[in-house]
Amino acid sequence: MLKTFLFVVASAGIAYISRASLRNPHSHGFYRFFAWEAILALFLLNVQYWFWNPFSLQQILSWIFLIASAFLVVHAVHLLRHIGKPAAQRSDDEASIGFEKTTNLVVVGAYKYIRHPMYSSLLFLTWGIFFKNLSWTSAFLALAATVFLVTTAKAEEKENIRFFGTSYQAYIKQTKMFIPFLF
Repeated sequence: MLKTFLFVVASAGIAYISRASLRNPHSHGFYRFFAWEAILALFLLNVQYWFWNPFSLQQILSWIFLIASAFLVVHAVHLLRHIGKPAAQRSDDEASIGFEKTTNLVVVGAYKYIRHPMYSSLLFLTWGIFFKNLSWTSAFLALAATVFLVTTAKAEEKENIRFFGTSYQAYIKQTKMFIPFLF
């Protein structure tokens, strides 16, 4: 009952943040909303196992994913704010969150190797939470979040090509989507 209540309350907050995106099914934020919902459900499903059997291989893998997630989100937001120079006048997508409205293409740090460190962070978060308690329900939610994150990234790439043009197309050819040298 408490988890259901928390899911509803947190979902209301996510829906509020995503309200502009939810009115535009072609925006990256539309798909990101569903990734966030799957991650939230996965978290609430597995939260009671957070510190269970702390030295098992599955928990160690979980913490590696979670630490990578935390590093990537902090690193990516820093780069977007300082190098990307977000500006309100970028009105090509009113559904974007403030720091996403970059006016400069960021190609340093993690962005030198992957195009979507923020979504990589969410991907690592998803699988870190999944490894807290392996179950079919957790696997379904983790796979759903992964599919929505890939769809989110592809939609954002179309938006970035419209805004940055050929420089973003060249950037796509030089980098991977989520994991350096792999994917």
